[in-house]
Amino acid sequence: MVPALRYLGTACGWARGGSPRGIPAACRPAGARSASTSSFDVVVIGGGIVGLASARALILRHPALSIGVLEKEKELAIHQTGHNSGVIHSGIYYKPESLKAKLCVQGAALIYEYCNQKGISYKQCGKLIVAVQQEEIPRLQALYERGLQNGVQGLRLIQQEDIKKKEPYCRGLMAIDCPNTGIVDYRRVALSFAQDFQDAGGSVLTNFEVKDIEMARESPSRSEDGMKYPIVIRNTKGEEVQCQYVVTCAGLYSDRISELSGCSPDPQIVPFRGDYLLLKPEKCYLVKGNIYPVPDSRFPFLGVHFTPRMDGSIWLGPNAVLAFKREGYKPFDFSARDITDVITKSGLIKLVSQNFSYGVSEMYKACFLSATVKHLQKFIPEITVRDILRGPAGVRAQALDQDGNLVDDFVFDGGDGVIGNRILHVRNAPSPAATSSLAISGMIADEVQQRFKL
Repeated sequence: MVPALRYLGTACGWARGGSPRGIPAACRPAGARSASTSSFDVVVIGGGIVGLASARALILRHPALSIGVLEKEKELAIHQTGHNSGVIHSGIYYKPESLKAKLCVQGAALIYEYCNQKGISYKQCGKLIVAVQQEEIPRLQALYERGLQNGVQGLRLIQQEDIKKKEPYCRGLMAIDCPNTGIVDYRRVALSFAQDFQDAGGSVLTNFEVKDIEMARESPSRSEDGMKYPIVIRNTKGEEVQCQYVVTCAGLYSDRISELSGCSPDPQIVPFRGDYLLLKPEKCYLVKGNIYPVPDSRFPFLGVHFTPRMDGSIWLGPNAVLAFKREGYKPFDFSARDITDVITKSGLIKLVSQNFSYGVSEMYKACFLSATVKHLQKFIPEITVRDILRGPAGVRAQALDQDGNLVDDFVFDGGDGVIGNRILHVRNAPSPAATSSLAISGMIADEVQQRFKL
């Protein structure tokens, strides 16, 4: 008999136990409905914040359906969700009318509302986007107008004296004050989504790394399960579940999961590691809220910034360097397959050629703390190399097209054929996906209902 997974508590602890049918049993708290079966109406692949929010939205909308979440790790929400900055973004940066803009503004309001309902702590500490040079002011003013177009509430342009009132140690000529920006522990939010999902009768199977997605082979007895649940999802241990429909929210592996299902692998995922620095505890008084630079459209990433955390620490960064492994949180983590895919299948070479000097600068900052400190000192001159420590890192699943362009917006699609018609892929959900997760989940639930006629 294959060991199954059984629920141990609300903090996502899991242990091995027996399963009546020799397959992974449903994992849920006591009191939720029993489902010792491997067959589901809908399976969500990926136990990060987007996958869990989507599963929650689906089961709340369709309580009669059996819905399962498959997660390859032993715990939920430990990769992008568990390694991000924790910022509740306002939606100011994104192109008007884009999905990013609409879903971020909606999602931020929904996250605040959800946290209030669930008693999850957050801080609406605000953000300043600060121009430190005269040539940045036109870009800052254009960004302010964009924020107004996106419907971001409470924005105002402030001058030097008001910058000092908000951030006494920050130097700047002009800034956008974004009072709706906040911070939260997104992993805690994601685990709360998982609890809601399980309380509603949903099943979570951890340690289930998807290896194959295929149509069921009709058995000689023409079994009812084989007819009703035609899709077979098999993991690396040979365990399998069957279902009618699939939603993939696989983050760093979204292209590979799509390819497993017979759908297009494009856009390819290129992993970028972001290394953070930490302000020493005795220096945390220098920063009160989020302090961000004015973005430069010539470069693909935002640049270093100051981010307060729920535990009182201050994160500085991140930089943006190519990760040599999809889950490569350390500089020397390496996967031959991951780096081969990046070089041969994506448009990385074109991206590098278009942004060579920027890439060299990011690598230099990754190696030498003093280089990063020079950027930080543009905003807070008092910071020195002695005031900082190396901190954690995250890996961003950046979708890249064949021309070397960053895919900037959310991408949702399906495919052709018998499996493609039963699957919805969340192909690209970059920052601000955590902020937008509840809004994204509503859109996914709408799309699933329409596509699959639920």
